[in-house]
This record gives sequence, structure tokens and C-alpha cells, in this order.
Amino acid sequence: MKAIMIIYNQAHTEKVEYLLDKLEIKGYSLWENVQGRGSNTGVPHLGTHAWPEINKSVLTIVDDGLIDTVLEMVKKIDAVNEEVGIRAFVWDITRMA
Repeated sequence: MKAIMIIYNQAHTEKVEYLLDKLEIKGYSLWENVQGRGSNTGVPHLGTHAWPEINKSVLTIVDDGLIDTVLEMVKKIDAVNEEVGIRAFVWDITRMA
């Protein structure tokens, strides 16, 4: 099992929802109004007057076989408009209760 966290500009919401639906990923946690600054461009997403954009984040636990597919779909979303921003991070899940 792996944990995948996808952090994305809220403009990508429909695309991320489509990704989850298409891959039949049912269980996830969603955080809205996620503030931060991207590591590549460093453009802040703070939801303020000066930096109005804001992010969302979704965390899901999936079988190892889905990882490459999810990452490829995230890359495709990012390739359409790299300035908007989306990143995915993967962790090993060693135990769950």
C-alpha cells in the first residue's frame, strides 16, 4: 500500500476529481484553502490580496499498482499549464488499523 498526496491549485479541482473517479479511488481526505509556495517557481498561493491563488490537497491510500498511473495522470494535468501547479508525493504505508 502507498499513500499519495496531491497538492494542486484549486483551478485543477475538476481534473483531480476526474482522476479519482476514473481510477475508482473511493477513500481520500481533502484539505481546502491550503497555503504554500511551489518549489519550482516559488510563486506563493496564500489566498491574500497580494497572492490570491490557493491550493487544495488530497491524501489517499492505494495499492502499489496504481502509483504509476496516478503519477502519469498528474504529469498530464501539469503539462497542460505548468504555471497553475500540481504535485504528487508518494509514501510507503507499512501498517494500518
